[in-house]
Amino acid sequence: MESQEYKPSTDTLRWEAIEALKSVFDPEIPVNIYDLGMIYEIIPREDGHLRVVMTLTSPTCPVAESLPIEVKEKLSAIPGVTEVDLELTFDPPWDRDMISEAAMLELGLL
Repeated sequence: MESQEYKPSTDTLRWEAIEALKSVFDPEIPVNIYDLGMIYEIIPREDGHLRVVMTLTSPTCPVAESLPIEVKEKLSAIPGVTEVDLELTFDPPWDRDMISEAAMLELGLL
């Protein structure tokens, strides 16, 4: 009997990607990168390919090298993900307006 490969729906992959991204924190701001608005796009495909476009709080961010690696590792660990295509962009540049309302409350900015 052949083993069945786990193939989650694209909706499930997107939700699980968001949950994984919420476990990654910017070391300078004690909030996860998803709620900080650093994730611009999450595009899952039915074959398990996951495309994510993200930014950093600044191009000179001290974790510019390590944060994308951590993000890719977290996303790659999701069951059913076959490949992660992670694009780092600074267009548009990140700013405070991208922070979620919940994160603004957590940071005491509201």
